[in-house]
Amino acid sequence: MFTKQGPTVRELAVQALSSTERGYDLLAPKFDETPYRTPDRVLDAVTRAVRELGPFDTGLDVCCGTGAGIGVLRQLCRERAVGVDFSAGMLAEARAALPPGSEGPAVHWVRADARSLPFAPAFDLALSFGAFGHFLPAERFGLFAEVYGSLRPGGQFVFPLGAPPPVGSRAYWSLFGFDAAMRVRNALWRPRFVMYYRTFRLGDVLEDLTQAGFVVRLLPLTELGLRPDGSPRARLVLATREGQDVSGGS
Repeated sequence: MFTKQGPTVRELAVQALSSTERGYDLLAPKFDETPYRTPDRVLDAVTRAVRELGPFDTGLDVCCGTGAGIGVLRQLCRERAVGVDFSAGMLAEARAALPPGSEGPAVHWVRADARSLPFAPAFDLALSFGAFGHFLPAERFGLFAEVYGSLRPGGQFVFPLGAPPPVGSRAYWSLFGFDAAMRVRNALWRPRFVMYYRTFRLGDVLEDLTQAGFVVRLLPLTELGLRPDGSPRARLVLATREGQDVSGGS
């Protein structure tokens, strides 16, 4: 699961007993050596699927971490890509990995809380990878509304969503156990570290996106595999802010 260059058990314990923000500041230098980084095959599948929806001029990576999603936006956007995250440590790693002057669209990094994004409607495309477990269900609508307000009319918010593991499977009990342990930790220890795997359920997500104003559809990411019943192991959630962009964007 972890490479030799990844965090030690002691480092993970210290991070887990910190706040969410401080925990990621501590984890940042070794984050890309952990299984928490979105796998390249997922990034590549999303890139190929979203390319068919373009072209795009400007893109926003919500909760960008060390910048994996910015790599996707640099392939899809012609003018500008912006990564936003609340962890100064993660942003420092992202900046170091992509020095100024790199080829492709201009890249900017912004430190901000995704629950209060500091952007006018300026983006044609927003995406996010692996961050939604850090938001409690009650915060989800507000997060989606912030993304909606950052998109131009016609702009699209996309993210991959894996199918839940079968009830009773090893993966099911692994995620169940992790979330249970995290709930106990947060009940007994402050500051909280918010990270849950089983709170981002498709039906609830679609409802919150719709209430935030998006028109939503699902695209199968079949190259990531199929379940035994033939359904995709992952889908791309495609949420569109309807309306015509008079500025001439996508």
